[in-house]
Amino acid sequence: MKTCFFLGHRDAPETLMKALEESVFRHIIEYGVDHFTVGRYGSFDRMAYQTVCEMKKRYDVSLSLLLPYHPFDCPVRVPEGFDHTFYPPGMETVPKRAAIIQANRYMIRHSDYLICYDRGQIGNTRILAEEARRKERGGLIKVENLFDE
Repeated sequence: MKTCFFLGHRDAPETLMKALEESVFRHIIEYGVDHFTVGRYGSFDRMAYQTVCEMKKRYDVSLSLLLPYHPFDCPVRVPEGFDHTFYPPGMETVPKRAAIIQANRYMIRHSDYLICYDRGQIGNTRILAEEARRKERGGLIKVENLFDE
């Protein structure tokens, strides 16, 4: 199984949708990605979710919802279109204020591909995207930043 994670700014513009669709298509067709994971905290996550749901109609791919908070502490209604939920191991001891960052970091460490929208602004998206690019230099992940396009 080849996995792809999404990471991006919560206020990503809707104009990004076409580039996101092309990127997801490329990851399925060229790279053989068959599993995608996305959170649900902002515009970029929402667009990624919508894009993968559309691709699921044509291709045999699955979609997981990343849960940064323990499902017993913060019950979540899983939107239609997700095949699974995923709560990273070891997150029980992470303070709530750091949970999203740590869950994203876990996914970057355990994914083959990352589709991101990093504008280079100070913040967690930039920090995590930089970590992913360092991993990419070591051949551990392939990163595509849609802001560069």
